[in-house]
Amino acid sequence: MPPFTRRPPHGDPTVMRLIQTASGRRSVVLHLVIVLVLLATAKGFDGSSHTANHWIVLVVYAVCSVCLGLADWREAHRGRRREYGGTDSDKAADMEWLAWTATLLNAGVALFLVVEHMLVGAVETEETATAVSRLPAFLLLLQTGLSMRVLHTAVFAGLVSLAWGSTILFAFAYPESALLGPHVTLDEEVPGLLTFMAASLVVIDGVRRLRSAVTTALRMERERTTLARFVPTRVVGELASACLEAVRSRHACLFALDLRGFSAFTREHAQEEVVRALLDVRALTHVAVTEHGGIVDKYVGDGILAQFVVGRPQAQAHAALACGHAIVARLAALNAERAREGRPTLRITMALHCGEVLVGVFDDGHRAEFTVLGQAMNTLARIEARAKAADLTLTASDAFLRLLGPAIRSGLTLSAMPPSECRDTRDLALYAVAWADAPAETALNPAA
Repeated sequence: MPPFTRRPPHGDPTVMRLIQTASGRRSVVLHLVIVLVLLATAKGFDGSSHTANHWIVLVVYAVCSVCLGLADWREAHRGRRREYGGTDSDKAADMEWLAWTATLLNAGVALFLVVEHMLVGAVETEETATAVSRLPAFLLLLQTGLSMRVLHTAVFAGLVSLAWGSTILFAFAYPESALLGPHVTLDEEVPGLLTFMAASLVVIDGVRRLRSAVTTALRMERERTTLARFVPTRVVGELASACLEAVRSRHACLFALDLRGFSAFTREHAQEEVVRALLDVRALTHVAVTEHGGIVDKYVGDGILAQFVVGRPQAQAHAALACGHAIVARLAALNAERAREGRPTLRITMALHCGEVLVGVFDDGHRAEFTVLGQAMNTLARIEARAKAADLTLTASDAFLRLLGPAIRSGLTLSAMPPSECRDTRDLALYAVAWADAPAETALNPAA
């Protein structure tokens, strides 16, 4: 992965805490249901020869399980309400401690009930007793899987399978020990163990897949939320779905706007007038860019940089050109209003270019910024400088104009600019652009 991308790891603890925090109340309910099932089956006549230890273990498990469920609910409730005063590492340690305690407790009671039945046996109806002894193992396997922790589920399944299998192997290796209780046979226990192991593999794989899917969905939602801080709402969805990494390379049409003669404007007019002129142009441009699916990258003095990164390259070019046309028309209306108020009119220079750039949120840990980087941005700056020096309203590169297609280019007035003496832009073909319905002040060269 490129060094500039900072994608959350698959086991991102922050993401997993979001998943597990929502399970607090569900955890309490599951613990209560399982405790009631165990007590109900043990209380009823199931054919098992229960010892005093059986009831002691169930009571201890019931108390510990309910306490763990309540503690899990409390931690989840604190996390949602942000009332917990510790650090993120403290929260993670507390949640992990509770999870491991619950996993080991579940494994302990499941293997105890299975092994106890094998050792003590049944009085009469061995089929019922066998089913009841295995039920906790399968129920607790599902409960552990619902915690969305693959390792915990694997540890639970491994401990129960190891104890169950060890008992079977010992009984098989030493038949003279009479280890198995009445009505307990290996012909029943071996298929039961294999069934449990197969179910464990299915649950572990399902938890792994579900965890991966939920983690991906949460990561995409987090990136969507992050992008929403920087880009218009109408383009957040497409950018988030097409750009899963923080920064990636993609095609973009680039737009630059600058106020012509702004240095002289600041010397000749009051500060309030300068600020109002600058804000008027910024507001006008921002609305036009956003309406056409673009993103205002940044404001640099009296300059504005925007990017069109959504859709195919041809669609980006069409949107950028339409945005430029809208700005020209709205600036004419704004200048008419300013003239009526006795304020000075404003003139702008716009530049259009395209190319592959790095797009995304650049976050150094101190300041995050959604922007684009690349050679195309450097070229755009040189195009704007040449257009401003020639006193042009709109200048576009040949690469940008080729994206428009013959039909749209036929509606434009294009005038090739002379080659530049600058080495960096000597081989760059540029054109002054105007529309047939453009206002008079947007002619190719108003100063001519």
